[in-house]
Amino acid sequence: MSKLIAVILTKNEARHIGECIRSVAWTDGVLLSDSYSDDGTVEIAQELGATVVQHPFVNFAAQRNMALADARDMGAEWVFFIDADERATPELAGEMRRVIREGRNAGWWVPRYNYIMGHKMRGGGWYPDHQLRLLRADRARYDPSREVHETVILDGEAGYLQEHLIHYNYDTLTHFRAKQNRYLDFEAKILHRQGIRPRPWSYLSMPLREFWRRYVVLKGYRDGAVGLLLCGLMGWYTFRAYLRLAQIRRESR
Repeated sequence: MSKLIAVILTKNEARHIGECIRSVAWTDGVLLSDSYSDDGTVEIAQELGATVVQHPFVNFAAQRNMALADARDMGAEWVFFIDADERATPELAGEMRRVIREGRNAGWWVPRYNYIMGHKMRGGGWYPDHQLRLLRADRARYDPSREVHETVILDGEAGYLQEHLIHYNYDTLTHFRAKQNRYLDFEAKILHRQGIRPRPWSYLSMPLREFWRRYVVLKGYRDGAVGLLLCGLMGWYTFRAYLRLAQIRRESR
């Protein structure tokens, strides 16, 4: 059986880390790639038998690439990335073990149930929300230009699993907005590197486009009032990202 290591990126995740590690106890080891937590995250992980390696936070793509290297140092042939606020089910564990034995692909997309403010999302891009998380350790790396919402560069084909991850990502509206604010600067810098120039109409057209994409194309309407609120907030987030992009362009000149 190929060696499978579960990898968790953390920064002050004491609230979630215990349950997350217990949900991947079926793997051959758990690696915590930590950005110097000071809330007890590391101590909880070590008590549960996880290996802890610490790196200063640079960006999400860099953190995942460092974690991949650390997992390979532990002898990992396969890596399963799971976030601290996610849980792997026994059914997902069984499916992962099966596809690793079969060895048909270099990576696997995992569908994900997102719980936002206690609501199990059905649309809007929050379902099925496939994540490329099960990777051959020697055939995957993360695109360094994607500092947030990072993307995998995979040497080979990727398949799709049927069993789900469970993601408890936003408990409250305040939590949702705070997390989007964390991503704002990263997103604006990515747009800037891509050479995108905000036009006078972009501040209206791009937020409306994002709202339409999520609410209509991705069926955010299936989530009722919660879907309408979240899709509207993602439009607002897009508006702010373009404002920040304009600021970056002015500063660069």
